[in-house]
Order: sequence, then structure tokens, then C-alpha cells
Amino acid sequence: MDKITSFVQKSDTNAIAVAVFGAIGAAVIAFKALRFLKVLVDVFVRPGINLKKYGAGNGGWAVITGASDGIGKEFASQLAAKRLNVVLVSRTESKLKALAEEIEQKYSVETKVLAMDFTKGDERDYAALQLLISPIEVTILVNNVGTNHEIPTFFEDESDKTVDNIIEVNVNAIMRVTKLVVPQMAARKNGLIINLGSFAGLVPTPLLSVYSGSKAFLSSWSQAIGAELAPKGIRVQNVNTYFVVSAMSKIRRPSMTAPLPEAYVRAVLSKIGVSGGASTPYTSTPFYSHAIANWLIENVFSRSFWVGYNYDLHVDIRKRALRKREREAAAAKKD
Repeated sequence: MDKITSFVQKSDTNAIAVAVFGAIGAAVIAFKALRFLKVLVDVFVRPGINLKKYGAGNGGWAVITGASDGIGKEFASQLAAKRLNVVLVSRTESKLKALAEEIEQKYSVETKVLAMDFTKGDERDYAALQLLISPIEVTILVNNVGTNHEIPTFFEDESDKTVDNIIEVNVNAIMRVTKLVVPQMAARKNGLIINLGSFAGLVPTPLLSVYSGSKAFLSSWSQAIGAELAPKGIRVQNVNTYFVVSAMSKIRRPSMTAPLPEAYVRAVLSKIGVSGGASTPYTSTPFYSHAIANWLIENVFSRSFWVGYNYDLHVDIRKRALRKREREAAAAKKD
């Protein structure tokens, strides 16, 4: 009889344990499902903050770095279309002047340009930028300028110049430009800072280790200054970006996961203040396929899995890039 009682008690205990763990599992699944539903609502339904809050149509100025091509050029055009004057900062003066003329004619806004090579970290360039923006009301800063490894490369094989350039452009330049505009934003208690982040900062990316580290820094720094600047009326938004058709990504054809800059920037500007797929503070993943990918990374499989996935992916990309170089070298010899 005692054995039967003991067996029944153990069975009851096991049943309770199964029920408890089942309830926990169901709660976790429900939470993840609700989080995914929120992602869909964010990217397809919920509107962002109207840019009129940040000077659109009211004499405000947007400073865009890396403005002459790709995503930066699109930010300049779309912000001008929303009736913001624009300061265009990039390396090639001829491209900047051509873009400035196009924007002025098309949107009837004011422009200013500054040719600046951010890899140099030249004090005179930053002084010139300070002089350029001092008399105007900068309400938006788009920290778009960035550089990457030429091809995926193992850290020990990467050139010192490439490492230095990535740190100078992706870390130092962004901090220095931000520090130039924050005082006047804080004085007016209003401003928007958009930092162009990357999934490489969300998941460490082998063979792009320095770039990945710089974007992880940007994510952490954006959260830190986001908390500092929020009481001063300044919104910081680190935009978590997956693939976009651009010279830096080396993607030439748009797809569901790699949109053209026009579509991507439109999503960013329409979702200011909306987190989209991101769960990190002061961060947004506004483009729908990127938002879903962000949710998958944070909710499916382990971080070790995704680091391993990134490793295999970039080893394969490196092999294909090296084969392409070999073909090009062989073709050059024939010529």
C-alpha cells in the first residue's frame, strides 16, 4: 500500500511539474508571438513622429554626412522634399555641388556643402564644419558616413590602414560631428540624431571584425547618449540596418531583404520614434524585412548559432571575392 501511495504521489508531482513547465513554455511562446505582432504593427501600421517637430517646413536644417552617394544622398533628397534645408558633407566636392544644385532647383530649399575626408580626422575640417553650422538652426543630424573592409578579411591579415580608417570614420567622426551639433540642439531643447547602425553591431561578424566592433560601439554609444540627451529634448535613434543596395554593401540588385536606398530611407523617416524590430533602447529597425530578421535573430536560436552563421557566410563571400580578383587580374594580363 505504501508503495502504491508513493507511486501516486510521485505521479502527481511529475504531473504538476509538467504542468508548470508547460505553462512557462506557453507563456514564453505567447510573449514571443505578441512581440512579433508588435513588430508587424510597428512596420505596417504605426506612424512615426512627424518631422515638422524637427523643423521641416519651418526653417530647420539637416546635416547629412556621407551625403554624396547612396543612403546619404537619399537622406538629403528626402529631407529636402520635406522642406528641410540641408548641409551636405562628404569627400567629393563636385558630387556635393551637383547634388546641392539639384536639390535647390527641385525643392526650393537652401543648401550648404563641405568637402571633407573623414578618414583624415583633420582638425581644420571640423573647424570648417563648426563655422558652417554655427549661424544656422540644425534640427536634424544624420550620421551616415561609414566605411568597411574592402572584402571580408581575417583580422590578422587586415591592413593597419583599413583598421585605422574604420575606427576614424565609424567611431571618431560620428562622435565629433555629434558633439558639434548637440549644444545648439540642447539650447533649443529640440533635435533629432539618426545614427546609421548595422546588423553587424547586433551580431558579431567574423571577417568584418573591426567594422562589426565599430557598429557595436555605435549601438552602445547611441543608447548611452540617448539617455543623456532625452531630458534635453533631443531624440537619438540608432537605425539597425541589414543589407541595402549600395557601393559599400556591393549589392547591385534590390530584393526583399536588400531594398534600394530610396525605399529604405523612406521607411526610416516615416518611423521616427518607432522601434520596429529592435528591442534595444534608442534603436529602430524600420524596414519590414529587416525588422522581421531582427526579431528572428533575437528570438530564434542562440547567439552562438548566429555568430557561426555569420562566420560561414563571410568565409564564403571572401572566397567568391578572391576568385573575382583572380579573374580580373587574369583579364588585365591578357589586355
